[in-house]
Amino acid sequence: YALTGKETKMICMQKLVKVDGKTRTDPNFPAGFMDVVELPKAGDQFRLIFDTKGRFVLHRISDEEKAFKLCRVKRQELTLKKVPVVVTHDGRTIRYPDPLITTNDTVKVDIATGKVISFIKFEVGNMCMITKGRNTGRVGTIMHVEKHPGSFDIVTVRDAAGRSFSTRLENVFVIGTKDSSDITLPKGKGIKQTILEEREMIVKKRKLIV
Repeated sequence: YALTGKETKMICMQKLVKVDGKTRTDPNFPAGFMDVVELPKAGDQFRLIFDTKGRFVLHRISDEEKAFKLCRVKRQELTLKKVPVVVTHDGRTIRYPDPLITTNDTVKVDIATGKVISFIKFEVGNMCMITKGRNTGRVGTIMHVEKHPGSFDIVTVRDAAGRSFSTRLENVFVIGTKDSSDITLPKGKGIKQTILEEREMIVKKRKLIV
């Protein structure tokens, strides 16, 4: 697309880049986790997700998938006029949500209308992705939630390879029920490899090239 900063600016100023369905002309516009970045002229659309090393990756998605995004509920409250609202991780305020939606749940939001299509409860057995800490980008199933009043609640997660790890509750982002994810996952499917496994992969690739 662009090779220099000037070209990047020109592409943005021509209104060729969309983030979450809205045209953005600022090259420094802050896009975050789960945002959909679209280049309609090139016919490309991507979702911003973490890889298992905690880096943002642009994961290519289909036309059906670009229509929605998942948002984690940060807090739930009543406004001064007694209107129930939930606030999501990307700064959206959704009025009159389903009364079953609570903090830490994930809502599936239609990007065009901003309305909630469905929601996934934060509960044991559901699939999640870690969005902070040294396990960022790992995907697994919630096995156990430890409550620590006055401190940080700890969640134990097990990935598809059978490895268990623990992290703070606020780092966990539910992405699907049981073993099915509502979004497609980038290369590696959120399973972190050990250094030895990574080395093995590289050696295999080199052998194939030779």
